[in-house]
Amino acid sequence: MSIAPPRTAWVLLLGGLLGWLAAVALTVERFKLFTDPGYTPSCSINPILSCGSVMVTKQAAVFGFPNPLIGIVGFSVVVTLGVLSVAGVGFPRWIWGGLWLGTVAGLGFIGWLIFQSLYRINALCPYCMVVWAIMAPLFAVITNQLWGNAPGPLRVLAEWRWTLVALFYAVVLLLIFLRFQDYWLSLF
Repeated sequence: MSIAPPRTAWVLLLGGLLGWLAAVALTVERFKLFTDPGYTPSCSINPILSCGSVMVTKQAAVFGFPNPLIGIVGFSVVVTLGVLSVAGVGFPRWIWGGLWLGTVAGLGFIGWLIFQSLYRINALCPYCMVVWAIMAPLFAVITNQLWGNAPGPLRVLAEWRWTLVALFYAVVLLLIFLRFQDYWLSLF
């Protein structure tokens, strides 16, 4: 049994809650758009920050249903494990391994979604970006929990986890700036 340190437990809980809330908000907005095609989602702020533009694309329902439903389920698991971790409950290594694999799969999926948003859809979804921002620190704390004491390359991954998070943020912000630089610069 492996008990998460308090910092890890709280990052799991708070990150899971933020991700879950973003997924729920996006799902509610999507269902409002389903029932009223003329509805303008609250997260449609301008031509670039426009979840309404993103929600109507095929990329927004890759598996035949709205992508945020995946977030609701996935983040529910993270919140549950976060609550139990904050309470001091330990988990077998396979639970942490499953959570880590789910997080890696989630990062791969959001990597694809970031590419789609920037270069195919040409719009950014604010609620989606909340999920993008949360996945990196979740990956970091789960990686350390699972691989922090492991020998070899996995330990190196755990040791460099926060550098990888900073690199992820820097690359995504740079890509967003470069892709929409004409718009951003027109604001000044």
